[in-house]
Amino acid sequence: MSKSHITIILALLLICMTAWLYLYYQHWLMTSLPMSEMWMPPTKGSEWQWIDFYLVYIMWAIMMAAMMLPSAIPMILVYATICEQRYQSAFPYTWLFVLAYLIVWFIFSMSLTGLQWFMHDLHFLSPMMDPQYDLIAAFIFLIAGFYQLTPLKSNFLYVCRTPMGFVLTEWREKSTGALKMGIKHGISCLGCCWAQMLMMFAVGVMNLLGMALITFMIFVEKTLPNYHRFFSKSIGILFIVWAIWLLYL
Repeated sequence: MSKSHITIILALLLICMTAWLYLYYQHWLMTSLPMSEMWMPPTKGSEWQWIDFYLVYIMWAIMMAAMMLPSAIPMILVYATICEQRYQSAFPYTWLFVLAYLIVWFIFSMSLTGLQWFMHDLHFLSPMMDPQYDLIAAFIFLIAGFYQLTPLKSNFLYVCRTPMGFVLTEWREKSTGALKMGIKHGISCLGCCWAQMLMMFAVGVMNLLGMALITFMIFVEKTLPNYHRFFSKSIGILFIVWAIWLLYL
């Protein structure tokens, strides 16, 4: 492993660690401070101010980075390797690739922010950002479960699982190419994992254990050398069973 690869891995791990520490801090604030001293999203959509949208968006954007960057590391390292071979350096193109990848998830975070605003307005979420009705949680689990079983999910997952194939078939030169490739990989990754991200609404938006389990599931799904199809389909069936359990609890 080259020095540049080590530098990239350490930098990515630092970004992930910082993101997780922020999420842990936010969770600690919500569970430790008196309700009169903590910030919480307003329960009515009409009461949201720009600062509420901003804080919720920052939370989602950092959560996306914390949960998705670990599973993108294999793709990033393959891209860095090709850059070293072509340009004798992995920098700055690798960081542009990472930035473009994250931009896709940051844009998706806007949708999640809007969805959270809508769910608060309908009183589907509590002020602590937990689901208030099992029916809503079950519906989200059904969406995620059935999507796991679709060919579309399998196609996007295949792209994420074959970094060398993606880099060789989608290669673009220099800085503009790095941005285009990062965005394209981000879109493939979004297509693979968007439903799993929605599950945070079902388990509690600031549920750290839920975040960790979904992150682990995504990482295993993308990196498991054998039986990954069985793992992916099994997860989908588990989500569906969980939804049925919530409906008849």
